[in-house]
Amino acid sequence: MASVGIRNDKLYFDFRYQGKRCKEYTKLENTPANIKRMEAALKKIDLALKTGEFDYEKFFPGSKKIPKVKKEVVQHVVTEVQKRPDTPLFSEFSQEWLEENILRWKRSYRTSIKGTLDTRLVPYFGEERVGNITKAMILKFRASLAKVSHETGDSELSNDRINHIMTPLRMILDDAADRYEFTSPAIGLKPLKVPRVDIEPFTLDEVKKIIRYVRPDFRNYYIVRFFTGLRTGEIDGLQWQYVDFENRQILVRETVVQGRIDTTKTLESRREVEMSPPVYEALLEQKKVSFGHSKFVFCNRAGGSYEHRNVTQRIWYPTLEKIGIKSRKPYQTRHTAATLWLAAGENPEWIARQMGHTTTQMLFTVYSRYVPNLTRRDGSAFETLLMSSGFEVSGETL
Repeated sequence: MASVGIRNDKLYFDFRYQGKRCKEYTKLENTPANIKRMEAALKKIDLALKTGEFDYEKFFPGSKKIPKVKKEVVQHVVTEVQKRPDTPLFSEFSQEWLEENILRWKRSYRTSIKGTLDTRLVPYFGEERVGNITKAMILKFRASLAKVSHETGDSELSNDRINHIMTPLRMILDDAADRYEFTSPAIGLKPLKVPRVDIEPFTLDEVKKIIRYVRPDFRNYYIVRFFTGLRTGEIDGLQWQYVDFENRQILVRETVVQGRIDTTKTLESRREVEMSPPVYEALLEQKKVSFGHSKFVFCNRAGGSYEHRNVTQRIWYPTLEKIGIKSRKPYQTRHTAATLWLAAGENPEWIARQMGHTTTQMLFTVYSRYVPNLTRRDGSAFETLLMSSGFEVSGETL
C-alpha cells in the first residue's frame, strides 16, 4: 500500500514496485494542503499498481531510478516466460474444463458459467496461453469490469457480480496450473468487498393489506409466499405431490429455474415446511382451482408453472403501487416470514429449518435486529401472532 513519508520536513512517495520498496522524494513542504495533494496522487499510483498499468516513467519522469527499473522489468518478464511451459490457449482449455465439470453442476449454474465464459472470459483471455496469464493481467481484467463502457452501453458491474465472474477464472487457472505444473497467477487473489444490503421485510399490517387488495386469483399464492418463506423457484415449482395435508407440511423437493424443474438450491434446501392455519386454508382453496388441471399448485392457464418475471411485473409491483406500499422485490416475502417468526418469539433453530439453513448463524447475521427473545418452540407462537392481529383468510376481514 502506497503512503506519504516525511524527511527533513519534505514529503516523499513510499510504495512497492516489482517486489521492491521505492521512495520518490519531492520538494513539497510538510503542510496539510501538500499532504492532501500527495494522497490524491497516491490513489492513482495505488490503482495503477493493482491493475498492472503502473508506468514508472509516466508517474516519475525525472527519476534517477528509471534505467534500473526498466532493466529489472525486462529481466522479470524474460524470467517469467522462461519458467512457463508450452500450454494451451485459454479458449481451448476453458472449453475442456467446462466439459469435464459440467455434469457436477445444476443446470442453472451451467448456464451461468457458460455465459460468463462466452461473454467475459474467452473474449478477453481467449488467445492467451493459460501458462502466460499473469496476476497483473487478471487485475487489469477485473478493473475493466468495474468501468462503465460508453461504447457498448454496459452499466457498471457491482462488486458481487465481478466476484462471480472472477470465480470461474480462478478455477480454470488453478486447474491449469495443477495440470501443467506452473504457479497459478490467481493465488492470493482476494474477492472484492461486497457491502451487506439491508433487508426490507413487510410488516404484518402491510402483508394483510397486500393480501386484501391483490388480484383474487393470486391471493392464495401470496399467502403461501408470505407465511412459509419459500423462495420464488420453490413456490413456483411446488407440485401437489409435495403438499401433505395430513401432516400439514409442504415438502420442498424441487424448484423451477428458467421454466424447467430442477433440484433444490442446496441439499439443505430440501426440507419440510410447516403449514400455519392461513397457509393450510389457502392451499385447500387452491386445490379447488388447480388440482387435476396441473401438477403445479400455482399455474398458468396452460397448466405450466408461473413465469416469475411476468408475475412480478403484472401482479406484484402494480399491487404495491396501487395500495401505496414501498416497492420491494418479491424475495422480501421470504425475509418477511423470517422476521414475523422471530417477532413471534419462535425458536431460531426451528426457523432455520423452515428457511432451509443448516445453522442459526444466518438468522443472527441477517435478522439480528428482529430477534426479541428466544422463548418459543415450534410454530405455535406464530399462529398466536396471526390470531391476535385479527388475520383471517376470507379476505373480507383482513
